Amino acid sequence: MQIIGNWEDTANTAPLLPFSDSILAFFNELSKQLIKERKYTDVATFGFWCRKASLIKEKANYDDLDKRLGRGVVFHSTPSNVPVNFAFSFAVGLLAGNANIVRIPSKDFAQVRIIVDAIKTLVNGKHSNLVPYICFVKYPSDRKMHDLFSSVCDVRIIWGGDNTINELRESPLKPKAFDLTFADRYSIAIINTDEYLKAQDKKRIAQDFYNDTYFTDQNACTTPGIIFWIGNSKDIAKNVFWENVHQLVKAKYALVPIQSVNKLSAFYNAAINASVELIDTIDNYITRLNVYKVNSELMNLRYNSGFFFEHDINKLDDILPICGERLQTLTYYGLTTKEIISFITTQRPKGIDRAVPMGKSMDFSLTWDGYDLIRQLSRKVQVL
Repeated sequence: MQIIGNWEDTANTAPLLPFSDSILAFFNELSKQLIKERKYTDVATFGFWCRKASLIKEKANYDDLDKRLGRGVVFHSTPSNVPVNFAFSFAVGLLAGNANIVRIPSKDFAQVRIIVDAIKTLVNGKHSNLVPYICFVKYPSDRKMHDLFSSVCDVRIIWGGDNTINELRESPLKPKAFDLTFADRYSIAIINTDEYLKAQDKKRIAQDFYNDTYFTDQNACTTPGIIFWIGNSKDIAKNVFWENVHQLVKAKYALVPIQSVNKLSAFYNAAINASVELIDTIDNYITRLNVYKVNSELMNLRYNSGFFFEHDINKLDDILPICGERLQTLTYYGLTTKEIISFITTQRPKGIDRAVPMGKSMDFSLTWDGYDLIRQLSRKVQVL
């Protein structure tokens, strides 16, 4: 079902220059509509991200845009469990100068409706020049539909994990077309206990942690599944940290009985397959498992709904066993960027595509999973 636009028109549209004035003007108007959203903070966050001032700063990072064009048509297959991901994916495709066929989530998210309605209003008004560049479709997983949209695209962006990637790859592409894939990933957090105990704003830190984890119910690939504690005051810091987090979670998070049952099942599975110990907590809002030995296989046992592995370390190098190629985001508190860069350059882990302060794990960037998305989604024209 086509929600916005016509895919046949989109498939036959000439590319634009990345960050062209018409694109920036469109997103600035979209930002004005979405940034006022109060009920759904992820919608407002997207609106804030696509402000003209913000995008101009991003544009300044590229010094060859006058020699670049969009690659043509981008087909976006977006995840079903992160409502606003489709909007960021679409935005990157358009910013890079492409026409976009975007498969939006089949689940009826209010956030999706809000953003789609705002875009409809703009393209039906003074931004009608962008109509051919925007086609939103909604359909259940269907090979014929995958085949159709894959056959006309120049780049296929696949979000949603390994199974989705394998399913979409059964649909052939044009000879020059290629995939940008965002596979199953996991993420971690590191807290310097000494620095944490010095902090005056522990409630804000708890809110930052909540935003990284409970806000998406730990379903986003950016959410940390294991917390590493470093420093000399680990036990004290843990008690204070989790007490602050618990107060916030109990006030804001809706835990249903099936989640508690599933978390218990996840613990049993972890206990069978790894060296873990369940830490006593006063209720089921937070499930904590102390891990005696970490490796990348541990993250296959992770779960959501407030389910956390924990492990004590003496130095940053101790996280290396979990830094497999599937490790995406390292969130941190109380570490310096110099320390993190030193670890990356000396240990050269296969994983870690981004390291961000606690509370910033969900912040979208034009560099994602190691891809410079604007350069990947545009082509440089060589003129001699």
